[in-house]
Amino acid sequence: MRIAALFSGGKDSTYSIYLMKKLGHDVVSLLTIIPSFCDSMLFHYPNIRMSPYLAEAMAMPLHQFNSDQSSTDAESNVLSDALKFMRSEYGIDGIVHGGISSYFQKNVFEKSCQKYGLSVFSPVWHMDPKSYMHKLLSANFSIVITSVSCLGLDSAWLGCRLDHDKVNNLEKLSSKYGFNLNFEGGEAETIVTDCPLYTKKFVITESAVTWEGERGIFEILDFELITKKC
Repeated sequence: MRIAALFSGGKDSTYSIYLMKKLGHDVVSLLTIIPSFCDSMLFHYPNIRMSPYLAEAMAMPLHQFNSDQSSTDAESNVLSDALKFMRSEYGIDGIVHGGISSYFQKNVFEKSCQKYGLSVFSPVWHMDPKSYMHKLLSANFSIVITSVSCLGLDSAWLGCRLDHDKVNNLEKLSSKYGFNLNFEGGEAETIVTDCPLYTKKFVITESAVTWEGERGIFEILDFELITKKC
């Protein structure tokens, strides 16, 4: 099937594309919705402006749509317009997204797609959090934490590149503090700096950390795209 991917540059949307390609589907374009507010219920916010460069790293076309209102209805309307464009432009049969456990998000996506007869694929839906995080690393995904906003995750995690030991540490903190290990509830956000889909590595060369109260952001100020050797 010809599908478009809802893409944020984070681990879940990127891994979902990876899984769909492994299943033989034709992912023809990336679709990014840019929210105006950090508390969007539907879309990724921290470092979303990096999406075009990550799309370049993946050698895939990207279409961006701005959502200038924070209400769910307004964001759903932007998504609907975006899907209409993607169906017209690419003749897509459906979309893929990286939702894991949010029925609210999944239902909004499915409702929007029903208008245009599009299928919705959720390949990481309800994956076991611990095995999922380790699967990402075993598939050679390089993942950096770009925001944290829950008890148990402090500023030391901002800019942290995950490995198997760090995931084990996160599991212990998750058990102690009760946050979702895969960050589906917005406890943290991530960016994928390299993976098997990329033809170029995304190398962060300058960054800044901002911390306010119990939440913080790792802001990417500068970067390089470095072509990978065959």
